[in-house]
Amino acid sequence: MKHKLLPLSETMHYILLALREPFHGYAIMQKVEEMSKGHVILAAGTLYGAIDNLSKNGWIKPAAGENGRRKVYQITAQGEEVLAHEKQRLKHILSLYEMSDECEKI
Repeated sequence: MKHKLLPLSETMHYILLALREPFHGYAIMQKVEEMSKGHVILAAGTLYGAIDNLSKNGWIKPAAGENGRRKVYQITAQGEEVLAHEKQRLKHILSLYEMSDECEKI
């Protein structure tokens, strides 16, 4: 899979992972901080810039039936495919670390 936004930035990774359930902006920020154990704290500008990019690429969309003041977003099937692709890429990289760790033990 080739795309200008791939590999995903850490921020985009966390946002897509968070949006496996529908959330509005502030809730996304809280979920990302929770998932990262406080290591990633999103500023509003960073979040909404990422949301704009993810929306334009069809990886997230507004949640159906939401019409309040806060926009609620959720991941799309295409966004799930991107996460699956990135998961495989990261598993491969992790396996290289594990292989080099095994070689060092010998």
